[in-house]
Amino acid sequence: MDLFDDLPLAADQAREPLAPGAVLLRGWARASAAELVQALQAVIAQAPLRHMQTPGGHTMSVATTSCGSLGWVSDPHGYRYAPRDPLTHQPWPAMPESFVALAQDAAAAAGYVDFQPQACLINEYGPGAKLSLHQDKDERDLSAPIVSVSLGLPAVFQFGTPNRKDRPQRYRVAHGDMVVWGGPSRLAYHGVLPVEDGDHPLLGRRRINLTFRQVDPG
Repeated sequence: MDLFDDLPLAADQAREPLAPGAVLLRGWARASAAELVQALQAVIAQAPLRHMQTPGGHTMSVATTSCGSLGWVSDPHGYRYAPRDPLTHQPWPAMPESFVALAQDAAAAAGYVDFQPQACLINEYGPGAKLSLHQDKDERDLSAPIVSVSLGLPAVFQFGTPNRKDRPQRYRVAHGDMVVWGGPSRLAYHGVLPVEDGDHPLLGRRRINLTFRQVDPG
């Protein structure tokens, strides 16, 4: 754990612009983290974490699940959103109210009002897990932003531009940090470098990332 993760934020540290339409909200979710983790445990009990396969046949190092009216699915047939969990064949768990409220508040703070998240992708990173540079482009509504929450172990978040050839910038994201991106940065390439080992007091040797998406036009 970073010794500075639980210190109060200075006013000029709470908001860090990344690119046009993209902002890093330092510590935004820290106060509600325990409530988020409790709700998360209930979601995982219904829809267990699993290591999905990519269309290319690779097994993801990140374990995933979802909640909301739609869930994100990856398998040899492609990437897509589905109303049912392919593992349990049941509808995805409902999105907890605490999740929705946090996502909408952060989106509004970043300038995106009326955000209506339909899916929350839950990614669990153990030591060494990573996420390669990619675009979030499976949503039919690209006018809505992506809202991301970091919990547990810190990580290095890479954020670039919609042009894959542009070198991404690197940002350290700690427990409670949020990133919101949309508008001209909606299709920016982004990823996570391999997570370093550690022991977080709330989540142990894990990093949890919640990513909220509005899939269909409102």
